[in-house]
Amino acid sequence: DRLYKDLYLNDSLKKHTTSKDKYQSIKEYINKLEDLHNKIITHNHIDTLKKMYYDKYVIKEENIPDSYYKHEQEIALERGYGHIEIDSREKEELNKVIINDQKKSLNNWLDYFLSNDSNYIPFWAKYWAFSGMLKLGNFNKETGKYTKRTKHTVSKFADLNMEALALSIDTLLKYLDKKDIDDKELEQLIKTGSFQSIYTYITNKLLSNNQNITKRNDGKWIKYDKGSDPHLLVKSIEGYNTGWCTAGLNTAERQLEGGDFYVYYTLDENDEYKIPRIAIRMEGNSIGEIRGVAEKQNLEPEMEEVVKDKIKDFPDKDRYYKKVTDMETLTKIYKKHNNNEELTKEELTFLYELDSEIEGFGYRKDPRIEEILFERNVKKDFSVIKDLDESQIAMSINELFEKKEYFIGDLSLFYFDKIPNNLIMPNEVSGNLVVYNSLAIDNNFIFPKKVGGYVKLFRLLKTKKLILPNECGGLYIKELKDFNEIVFPKIINGDLDLGSIIYLNNIVLPDIVKGKIKLFVKDLANCKLPKEIGSLILYCIEELKNIDLSSIRDAIILDSVTKMENVVFPKEISGDICLKSLVNTNGIKLPNKIGGDLYLTNLNSVEGIELPEVVGKELHLSSLKSADNLKLPNTIGSLYLTKLVDIKNLKLPKNIRYIVSLKSLSINDLSLDNLPDELNYSIILKDKVLRPENFKEWKKEQNYRK
Repeated sequence: DRLYKDLYLNDSLKKHTTSKDKYQSIKEYINKLEDLHNKIITHNHIDTLKKMYYDKYVIKEENIPDSYYKHEQEIALERGYGHIEIDSREKEELNKVIINDQKKSLNNWLDYFLSNDSNYIPFWAKYWAFSGMLKLGNFNKETGKYTKRTKHTVSKFADLNMEALALSIDTLLKYLDKKDIDDKELEQLIKTGSFQSIYTYITNKLLSNNQNITKRNDGKWIKYDKGSDPHLLVKSIEGYNTGWCTAGLNTAERQLEGGDFYVYYTLDENDEYKIPRIAIRMEGNSIGEIRGVAEKQNLEPEMEEVVKDKIKDFPDKDRYYKKVTDMETLTKIYKKHNNNEELTKEELTFLYELDSEIEGFGYRKDPRIEEILFERNVKKDFSVIKDLDESQIAMSINELFEKKEYFIGDLSLFYFDKIPNNLIMPNEVSGNLVVYNSLAIDNNFIFPKKVGGYVKLFRLLKTKKLILPNECGGLYIKELKDFNEIVFPKIINGDLDLGSIIYLNNIVLPDIVKGKIKLFVKDLANCKLPKEIGSLILYCIEELKNIDLSSIRDAIILDSVTKMENVVFPKEISGDICLKSLVNTNGIKLPNKIGGDLYLTNLNSVEGIELPEVVGKELHLSSLKSADNLKLPNTIGSLYLTKLVDIKNLKLPKNIRYIVSLKSLSINDLSLDNLPDELNYSIILKDKVLRPENFKEWKKEQNYRK
């Protein structure tokens, strides 16, 4: 009421709610927002969602004030450039920098709130924090305050400090639960409800606490067992400005429900092991994440060997060894760069991420990469990488009127209605190749042999024969409705999106698609899928028959499919399987192990379907009303049986990591027969949450009643 007293009058809210009660209507609105975001994440449309956020919150060119350009002129004068004029072209370049910087800084918040790392935050609290963050402008280090953001603010969005965010939300939850808040000044700020004030206060407190910390590298690991008291973990990292969200009690509690937690502490000025430097959060027996205390929660270089030695006994160590190796290589390159030493061909290939992405332990890219690249001579570097003379390398379209072997960056043929005959395509493009107009491609157009990024083709309404590159990082074709033949690459290293193509009769798909295949086709009857696929997403098919999906590695999204017949699934899949519309389950054998979520949200019965042994994340059986024939997986992340009312045949397994949702049942409906001997997870019921810590007491009560 203090912050959003008119929220229930919001036009967008009115469109999506039915209740006349203002509190209920806000609750419905927040729930629908959460559902929408979850669907977008599930279907991997995050880029589309981000664009909506950019359109709404990133500054528009027309709102950039003239005072900004005057300020740039003053800076130029102070630096000895004299009285410069900023023409329309230079304004356009400055505007791009402002807009891109705002997008990048907004991405810090979006990427975190859309990731599994933020699952501990209730969605209404994300709304509260995000809405408050949007009002923050520049941070003044002298005053310790943020300026107020308006539609004319050119500065980036506020930095995301996960520790400050977690503590802000944690303090708010304490206040709402009527728990004591030790800091009286913070308690007064909480009463205002202002995220800006609370976040600013906590950020300043963390910064001041961190000023006198002495870092040494001698250390020891301390393990916090799954289900243990989160207060001990929180207290041990409190005030050290780690940036870890674990500093919030609510977060730490959720994380310890999922698995053990390891922290590496080094010696402080009193020779006590108290300074937290590395955190390893477990999800069951697997590593959930590894975080350091360098910028963006990356590891400090001197901590890389510590992690490498620690994880050698973990079952999924191989997945993290690449990160350790990448960070060791980057540290070596960083030292050579600072000493003005020449980099080898292999080191340059690594630095420009031509073979694979550089992986670190932070939630964002290691900032050393950008720092090194900023000072490099790009053409000279690529001449070493590609064994070419610099004269054979281009970085702009104007250089392509002569024969070139290699083009650095994205090649966008946006401005041409028809590509000039004397424009010569290079043999290879490092970035994306984008063509916006169908008239640009005629029978004389020859694609490069290799494109490192995406090939994006728009408005190709008609073409006789389309011979695409031999290899590319991804392929996106939109509005191609009339064609005789398409010669696809043999290998696509990223995604394949065929846009509006609805019939595959005359198409031979690539042999390998390492990313996602997105298809809007009516059927797959005459289609042979690639022998290797990352993920498959089908949008329009309702019945799927006689198809072999065993070549898929990561995820299968078939949300429109209601009926299946003779469909072969892989034995194991690392990501999600979404069959949200499926009603006919006869004879379906799902993979034995699913690493992500399994959505069977429309099933009224599980008769005829064999569930996997393992579902790594969430299992959704939201329409199931009876537990008849229900044999649940041995291992599940979270289980949703929100409409279940008949539970006489329900037996919940022991190995569930997070929660079971049984929101149609009350605590009195449950019996000991439904539960394992030991409860490691929380059960959400209509009237109560049954947690591991109060399970023994409840169990005693049940035995007493018996």
